Amino acid sequence: MNPLTKRVFIKYAALTGLVAITSISSVMAVALLSDTTVAESEQAQSKAKSVQYLFVQTAHAITSKDNQLTLHGIGPATLFFSDRPERITGHVDTEGWVKSWSVGKDSFAANPPNATISILGNDSVDDVVVELTNPQLVGSKLTYTVKVLEGNLPASGGIASLFIDIIGMPMTPLSYRGVERRAVYRRAVWR
Repeated sequence: MNPLTKRVFIKYAALTGLVAITSISSVMAVALLSDTTVAESEQAQSKAKSVQYLFVQTAHAITSKDNQLTLHGIGPATLFFSDRPERITGHVDTEGWVKSWSVGKDSFAANPPNATISILGNDSVDDVVVELTNPQLVGSKLTYTVKVLEGNLPASGGIASLFIDIIGMPMTPLSYRGVERRAVYRRAVWR
């Protein structure tokens, strides 16, 4: 092979090798990027699925008799919030919230939530932990059937907030087990 042909052949072989290496590197980079993107997408979907909301309802007064708790002057909106993995807040109309009580396989009807009713008195805040079932909204009165888990539910009380746990999550900071910590915090706030 003459020297000129040999040089052209070497350059062509080198160029072909460089193109092949670049192509392989590009394919590998795309594959790795695709795997990363898929993994990130799966993580994002997992996070979206794991956002769990807590709910708050407020009322001007409460009454209770037997196993019924009635919130009088219930707010027109039920507040919701999440802490992790995303901090999300908002509100839904209370009537719609009550109507959605039994919607879905993991509904509140299927798995009744725990809640803390916090009643503001003149010199104190009384917290009572209950399990909620069967909400009935008539005008501005919302009545739940309740099972008292901790504390004593008074026959009547003033301004109240109902902190409702996440579906199926009894270990939240606002839950039956977490109520002690929250009660201490609230007493510090209200003094």
